[in-house]
Amino acid sequence: MLNENKIYLASKSPRRRELLHQVGIEFDLLLLRDAPPRGPDVTELVLPGELPYDYVSRVTQEKATMAWKVMHMRKLLPRPILAADTTVVIDQQILGKPANQEEAMAMLRLLAGRTHHVLTSIAIAHAQGLEAITHTSEVSFAPLTEAQMLAYCQTNEPYDKAGGYGVQGVAARFISNINGSYSGIMGLPLFETCNLLRQAGIFIP
Repeated sequence: MLNENKIYLASKSPRRRELLHQVGIEFDLLLLRDAPPRGPDVTELVLPGELPYDYVSRVTQEKATMAWKVMHMRKLLPRPILAADTTVVIDQQILGKPANQEEAMAMLRLLAGRTHHVLTSIAIAHAQGLEAITHTSEVSFAPLTEAQMLAYCQTNEPYDKAGGYGVQGVAARFISNINGSYSGIMGLPLFETCNLLRQAGIFIP
C-alpha cells in the first residue's frame, strides 16, 4: 500500500533532489552505504567487456533492488523507490568523477571541441516489480584552451560530477549544443521519471 503518494529516493545527488522538487514529487531519502567498514551496498565497478549502456542500466537496477531490500530490513513504510545513475561517455569510454585536478584536466581535453553522450538510467522498485529506462542525450563542447580548462579545474565544480562537469554550473559556458533532455544531463530525465512513477502507482497530474 502506498503512503501519502510519496516515494523514497535512493540517491545522494542534490541535483536529483532539486529536480524532483521542481515537478512536485514528494520523497524521503533512503541512502545506501558507499563506504567502509562493510563496504558499499552496490559496487560501481565496470565489469570486463561491459558496454556503457549496459553498465549504467545494471548499476541503477542493482541500486533500486538493494534499496527495496533495505526498506524491508528497516521496516520502513512501503513506497516506490527511485534510483538513478548518470554516465558520461566518449569513444565508448566511461568518464567517472575526477579524483583530482589532473584527472579533471584529462577529461576536459577529451571533451573539448567534440560531442559526447550522457546516459542517465532510472529504475523504480515497487510492489509489482521493477520499471527501468535509460535515456541518452548528446552534449557538444566548444574548443577550449588550456587556460580555460585550468581555470575551471581550479573551482570545486568538476569533482563530484560524472565527466567532471555539470550542465547547470560554470561549465555551461563551454557547451555549444545539447540534443536530448536537459534534466537528464543533470541526472534525472523528468519526463521519463514521471511516466515510470505513474506506472508504479504514484499520482502525478
